[in-house]
Order: sequence, then C-alpha cells, then structure tokens
Amino acid sequence: MSRLVQFDQLRNTRDLGGMVTMDGRRIIQGRLYRSGHLNKLSVSDTDKLARITPVIIDFRTDAERKEQPDQAIPGAESIHIPIVDDLTAGISREQEGLMEMFRRFILKPDETKQYMCNMYRAFVSDDAVRKYARFTDLLLGLQDRAVLWHCTAGKDRAGIASVIAEEILGIPRNVIISDYLKTNEYLEQDTRMLTGLVKKQCGTDDPKADESLRYLFSAEMEYIEAYYQAIDEKYGSMDAFIREGLCITTEGLEQMKEKYLVAE
Repeated sequence: MSRLVQFDQLRNTRDLGGMVTMDGRRIIQGRLYRSGHLNKLSVSDTDKLARITPVIIDFRTDAERKEQPDQAIPGAESIHIPIVDDLTAGISREQEGLMEMFRRFILKPDETKQYMCNMYRAFVSDDAVRKYARFTDLLLGLQDRAVLWHCTAGKDRAGIASVIAEEILGIPRNVIISDYLKTNEYLEQDTRMLTGLVKKQCGTDDPKADESLRYLFSAEMEYIEAYYQAIDEKYGSMDAFIREGLCITTEGLEQMKEKYLVAE
C-alpha cells in the first residue's frame, strides 16, 4: 500500500514508495506522490514540500485553479494538465459554485452513483487518455526528481493517475484497488464535515442525502470497476491500453521500471 505522509492541512497525501510489484520489486520511496490541492498549507507543510522539491502536476480545471490556486513551493516546478474539463469541473471539494449540483443530486443516490461511474468511464475518453499520456511521459522524462500529482481532493483524477502509474510499474490489481479505496479512510473527517454543511445549506435531513453525498465525496468500488471495464471495452486489456492509449513502448516500459523500482 502507499504510505500516508503527515501534513497539517493535507489529509490525503501519499508516497507510493514501498508498494511491491508482482515480480518482487518495490517502488522507490520519495519519488512518486499523490495529493489533494495545495491551496491551504501551513508553514510547516510548505517547508516539508520544499524539502521534497517536487515537480507538481495539477489535474484541475482552469476554474478550479483560479478559485483555489496552489501555494508556491520553493524549488518546485508546476505543470498543468486538466483532465476531462467539462465532466469533472463540478466534482471538487470547494463550496462556492457547487450548490446547484448538490441540489440536483442530493436526494437521488442512484443517479449520483451513475454520474460518478460515467465520469470514471470518461477517464478513458480520447482526450483524457491523451492527458494521462502526457502525465506518463513526464514520469518517464524526469531526471531523478520527485513528482507530486493532485486534483482537488486527490480522489478521482489524481486517483486514476495513481492507478495508471501502479499498473505500469506492475503492482497487483487487488493492491491497486485497495489503495484507491484507502482515500475514504484518509478523507473521512472532511467527508463528514462537507456532508453536514451541504445538508444544512440544502435544508434537508433526509437519509437519501447522506447516501448521495457519500457517492460524490467517496471512492467506490463501482467507480474503479467502471474505469477498468471501459479500458477493456475500448482497448481489450490494460497492457493494450498502456501500449496503444498511453503510447508507451516496451523499451519505455522497462525504462519506467528501472527509474522507479528497486529490488527488495
């Protein structure tokens, strides 16, 4: 499993280092990080990220970045790769501008779950795959630098980036899925707070609201299954997706493993 990195204001920042591959190697610690947005950092958080001096990849939309810009990290380089702008623009942890979406879904849990499944299927659209291919190109091209990727909560767009990196490096599928679902544990406090806030603003205490908001704010098995199913339908297999969708050659795949894996 990935390792949670403790910060004052970041509750879902993880180091993929230590995850063990199917051939017995492990991901090198301190090289691959996933996180939520970097807008509300303490001085200690900024100092810790500065010591990592990562390349920071931001998967959010322009609107999200404008509303909640990342804080500057000394020594870090920032790269913007917006994933599926139209579909994911409303899926964030920010309050302003989301009430219309919350009111639309808040008493419709089945519709909410389907919306999220559709979003995960959209991560296999041609445009999204091109964006994720740029992400993997960056991973391959980095020269011994750490990289941290994030969206808003670090759950969906960043979660899929983590799934892709772990699949490329050969982490077992069951471990990848378990690690994806760990988000629910790390964001439990935020989810409770947001659920209460949205219910209050929408003026409802209906139990359906709790279920609907859980689908919006959590990582679910149905979502990751929808993603893998969409890959199988479009490419036939994950291996084909890596070769044809992400355009990673056999040589590139071996270079990626040499760069980020070490023998146990």
